[in-house]
Amino acid sequence: MGAARTSGTYLKEKFWRLKARCGPQRAALAIAHKILVAVYHMLRNDCDYKDLGAAYIDAASATVVKANLVKRLERLGYRVTLQALAA
Repeated sequence: MGAARTSGTYLKEKFWRLKARCGPQRAALAIAHKILVAVYHMLRNDCDYKDLGAAYIDAASATVVKANLVKRLERLGYRVTLQALAA
């Protein structure tokens, strides 16, 4: 639960996404498993922990996030057309 309270980390973002789907206790257990796996790899490879950051999940799956947001708006009764912003 401490990882879920640490601001600006990958584990916090992952916890809140899991909590919405499967509840707080299962999400906490899943985050504990992620920490355990990370510790194992850090000890095995003798390396330091590098946090991926809070925006990693959105950046890694931008198309999935976009599709999910479109679906949510369509369920609310909106017709959605996406256009990319000019750089």
